[in-house]
Amino acid sequence: PPQHSNTSEWTLDYPPLFAWFELGLSQAARRFDSDMLLVHNLNYASPPTVLFQRLSVIFTDGVFIYAVRECCRCVREKKGSRDVLSRPSFILSVLLLWNFGLLIVDHIHFQYNGFLFGFLMLSVAKHLQSQHLQGALLFAVLLNLKHIYLYVAPAYGVYLLRSYCFTQDNKDGSLRWRSFSPLRLLALGGLVLSVCAVSFGPFILMGQLPQVLSRLFPFRRGLCHAYWAPNVWALYNLLDKGVATLGVRLKLLQEAELPRASMTGGLVQESQHAALPSVSPAVTLLCTLLSILPALASIWRRPRGARGFLRCLLICALGSFLFGWHVHEKAVLLAILPLSFLAVESREDAGIFLVLATTGHYSLFPLLFTPLLIKASLMLMFTVFSFSALRKLHR
Repeated sequence: PPQHSNTSEWTLDYPPLFAWFELGLSQAARRFDSDMLLVHNLNYASPPTVLFQRLSVIFTDGVFIYAVRECCRCVREKKGSRDVLSRPSFILSVLLLWNFGLLIVDHIHFQYNGFLFGFLMLSVAKHLQSQHLQGALLFAVLLNLKHIYLYVAPAYGVYLLRSYCFTQDNKDGSLRWRSFSPLRLLALGGLVLSVCAVSFGPFILMGQLPQVLSRLFPFRRGLCHAYWAPNVWALYNLLDKGVATLGVRLKLLQEAELPRASMTGGLVQESQHAALPSVSPAVTLLCTLLSILPALASIWRRPRGARGFLRCLLICALGSFLFGWHVHEKAVLLAILPLSFLAVESREDAGIFLVLATTGHYSLFPLLFTPLLIKASLMLMFTVFSFSALRKLHR
């Protein structure tokens, strides 16, 4: 029968393609300290191991740097702008490369988000350059590296079906079904399925697919993450605590019968609400779909080009962040980073970016146990630059 390992509590909860990425890292890691590769060697942190981890993040950030370069090539430069420091492309490069949130979750909290966001931004750049198949391939690879990007998959699906599989429309913008291209749909589907086959194929052959899916979608972890993301369910939890406290004081509820305040314990676990109805994964899925449906309908009826797709992507990211199940705090970066592109082209988008970046980055503070001065200083530098550069750019 199929077997699996529970040696460590930190099981691989990423899609299988990330395991191939880790296999590549292990070939270099063995030259630093081979003991870090022993499965039973838990909580191992030798100096060579820490050095390798830090260097691996820096090295793989090359993907993100290349993606930023491609995005900057797609920016609409303003006429008559001779000052390099005030050009939209330069400001965008700083907003992306020195993004406060990405800096702390990769180089202090230690993860590979820069590497992953590099695939996302490079995919967006390819769509802006009308290279749709390349953009779809990059996103398929990204989705099989980290499934959190399912948040924006609806935007990709609707946009590619509408703008790539339909070769032309009527002059009034309405669809003409005879312009539908089955060959383009087959090419697109074959590309995505090929990546999924490489990623999941070995586990399907070994009969391990249920085990993989149970780790990718651990619904038993509860509605909220250990440190609540600032979304609708955080407000719902707060309201539940308030109603429960008020009910006890009014003697409408018995304190002994209420569940313990597990949602505020900083633990990843399943929990129940005390006074309000508990929320199920199906409810969060329905709320998320309702929040993004208008944006999907909009780009289906009137695509408005790649920038319309980018706006839809942002709404999908924010809708999932606000209503999704067990949302991580860092998921707000999925909206902040792409919004940086629109912020340098539009005054209105710049205003939205400044609000979202400031509040979103501040919500990441609980991830770091470093002194407040370090976190506050880094965020202050990025925020001051964002306000001053975008204000000067848009006058």
